[in-house]
Amino acid sequence: MCKCLRLACCLLLGVSASAFSETPQEQIENILMSLSLEEKAGQLSLIPIEGEPTEEQLQLIREGKVGSVIKANGVANNLALQKVAVEESHSGLPILFQEDVIHGYRTIAPVPLAEAASWDLQAIRNSAAVAAREARAAGIQLTYAPMVDVSRDPRWGRILEGAGEDPYLASLIAEARVRGLQESGEQHENILATVKHFAGYGASLAGRDYNIRDLSERELREIHLPPFKAAIDAGVSSVMGAYTAYDGVPATANTWLMQNVLRGELAFDGLLMTDWETIPNLIKIGVAADKDDAVQQAMAASFDMDMTSQHYVQRLPELVKAGLVSEKSLDDAVRRVLRLKQQAGLLDKPYAAFNAEREQSELLSERNWQETKDITLKSMVLLQNDNKVLPIDSSVKKIAVIGPMAKAQKDLLGWWAAKGQPDEVVSIYQGLAKRFKGQAELSYAEGVRFDGFNDAGVELIEPALAVAEAADMIVAVVGEQEWMSGEGGGTASLTLPGLQEELLAALKELGKPMVTVVVTGRPYVLTHVAKNTDALLQAWMPGSTGGEAVAEILAGDFNPVGRLPITFPYHQGQVPIFYNYKATSHSFNAGADDNRYSTTYRDVPTTPLYAFGFGLSYSEFTYGKPSLSASTMKRDSSLTLKVKVKNTGGAEARETVQLYLRDKVAEVTRPFKELIDFSLLTLKSGESQWVEFEVSEAKLAYIGRDLKPRIDAGKFTLLVGPNSQDLQELDFALED
Repeated sequence: MCKCLRLACCLLLGVSASAFSETPQEQIENILMSLSLEEKAGQLSLIPIEGEPTEEQLQLIREGKVGSVIKANGVANNLALQKVAVEESHSGLPILFQEDVIHGYRTIAPVPLAEAASWDLQAIRNSAAVAAREARAAGIQLTYAPMVDVSRDPRWGRILEGAGEDPYLASLIAEARVRGLQESGEQHENILATVKHFAGYGASLAGRDYNIRDLSERELREIHLPPFKAAIDAGVSSVMGAYTAYDGVPATANTWLMQNVLRGELAFDGLLMTDWETIPNLIKIGVAADKDDAVQQAMAASFDMDMTSQHYVQRLPELVKAGLVSEKSLDDAVRRVLRLKQQAGLLDKPYAAFNAEREQSELLSERNWQETKDITLKSMVLLQNDNKVLPIDSSVKKIAVIGPMAKAQKDLLGWWAAKGQPDEVVSIYQGLAKRFKGQAELSYAEGVRFDGFNDAGVELIEPALAVAEAADMIVAVVGEQEWMSGEGGGTASLTLPGLQEELLAALKELGKPMVTVVVTGRPYVLTHVAKNTDALLQAWMPGSTGGEAVAEILAGDFNPVGRLPITFPYHQGQVPIFYNYKATSHSFNAGADDNRYSTTYRDVPTTPLYAFGFGLSYSEFTYGKPSLSASTMKRDSSLTLKVKVKNTGGAEARETVQLYLRDKVAEVTRPFKELIDFSLLTLKSGESQWVEFEVSEAKLAYIGRDLKPRIDAGKFTLLVGPNSQDLQELDFALED
């Protein structure tokens, strides 16, 4: 029975296609046999439809030349398109609706880099589940997340979309996000995940988006592949290729990267899609001579879905007929598309995912708001608290809220805000006003204003100083607008844009207790900011609940737990700067015995302003002397590191205990230290607890000279502490 007749019968009889007793694989094979070459190519075509569809777009759907749609949102809209596909096309195959749901759909969470600062894998998974529920309720079945590109260059705007600089932490977060999107609810609450961008996109040269950089295979394997492996092992449904090239070959045409590594070594058997227009990009950059050449190269690299260019649907039928592309490769691609539609439940019940009542009740629900606020609170990082001005004391009766970001709403959403609405965002001023109502009087001044990255609003500084002078405390809110980060948001300068640093310096001269809240999507150089404030809170771009979360932290209702997933430079000339540099023959620290001839600068420190893993709370922790269960470890065994941690402050608090490894002798140069484990520990005031880490042989693996994993006998150092700088060391040996 052909697909269109089967679906027609199902609709008339009110039964699902599963009533015909096919296995899932039989269902796909029966559909495949019923399709023409043109319809097969159509299943590989993903087109954008934003707003009201044009007659041309509707006709493409009727002709079976559209398999998936991006940018169409909402139950009413997508159900109408689905009915055209199912009831008016010959194949009767449903559309797979896709969207950029990166950090929330309607209830917007902090940008992913901020979520990574929580180091809380369950909270990150919960946040992904919120995004999945809302997107699925609004008629979306697949998202282009998580982005797992590891990056060490804060000039790159898309750094906000990843998990920071460390491949181990990024891998754990990749798994959490995939499972949160795909596994956290019933079928109609989950969404298919797409891990991106395979591979090495985060190494974009000079922080400029889409920029091609040749990185070594060693760097590819050590830094960029691990998060993809974690996502694939977690069952991610699809992979998106990168705009950039590896070894001079663009990802969209890179058969070694896609066939040998992705399909072979990583054993990925799901759908591989291009990024936006990357097939015609092969022509633009001179790797393909024409459209036919570009299509053949993309198919040879096993790309199943063509995002937006329509080159597949236009050229594949003729190329198959001419014997230039095998029908088997086309059929394999169609199978993978149909498998996704099957996983989304569309092949049996193409309309079941579209429920207007579910959409209305799910979007911006109280449950979603509270779960989103949980990750928002946990993502914020307290970087400084001189004189313990935080939390704000009850004796403070007048608070001056100063700065261009204080009343911002859209800018708190950040890039990739899906269907988040600025007027639904709680601004930081609104959050403070609500929290301190009846306790302290708030006043406000803009201080300076944004004119792109240019200086503007100098005339606003004096009025702001007058407002601040009349207050007991200053809360300055500074940062960047949402368009300044994100895709295409590269910046050469890493100082806060405009006159914001001048504003902070002037406010500090007043001698008032001062808190500075930084709203950005990337690490900025905060050296001068830190000098001109008492307390410093990195709030990132915190999303819909951002204002509430900032207010609760400043008031002391929530004790900060965030830890940096990326290094904050002391000076922008240090970039790229990251914690896990490989050992060199010369010291990283200039000193009396090794001054000029060291891996240092003559004019600024080599160390960062704030290290990877750093973050403060309103309490303090002390670490006892760590111990090992043994000084040697045999093959196929493990040892245990124990350290006692005590909360010596006056409030319950959470500490992130971090474990790093140094391999003293290996075939190749190794990092001076690399994160291998961490533990989240919540202690009451005065409470202490032993933290134990099991160190297995697998934790000692690295990529050898032959570019394959290996574990060598020899000497190692374990380093434990609250961040990547403040560490205690213990040595042990692995014996054969």
